[in-house]
Amino acid sequence: MPYPEMLVRPMREELTRVGVEELKSAADVDETLRQEGTTLVVVNSVCGCAARNARPAIAMALSHETRPDRATTVFAGQDVEATAQARGYFHGYPPSSPSIALLKDGEIVYMMERHQIEGRPADQIAEDLTEAFDRFCATRV
Repeated sequence: MPYPEMLVRPMREELTRVGVEELKSAADVDETLRQEGTTLVVVNSVCGCAARNARPAIAMALSHETRPDRATTVFAGQDVEATAQARGYFHGYPPSSPSIALLKDGEIVYMMERHQIEGRPADQIAEDLTEAFDRFCATRV
């Protein structure tokens, strides 16, 4: 049973306020992740490490000069269909929330799983993400 929208709305807004697009259906996921270019996919979550570490890190990383063409999110425990569909693109990685994936032309090139988020400060996570952006994403002018 999905979490109530009222509960997760503030957690969603932490990402949408910084320009992250919500993908709420399997069709949304496929349409977005099959596009050429780079796409960040945040599997958002109600857990404490998402609040303390992952969401603030995403906001920091997206202020970096080099960033993905698109930044998207699905919400584990609420956008059930979209989350399952997104995880289908994460070949070789078990379900993990929160998690952060970077895809290039629909293929996963970088993955940060929960165990790489939990217990780490947001600035360290953001640093790892910006290094991935520098490696896999075109520079925005």
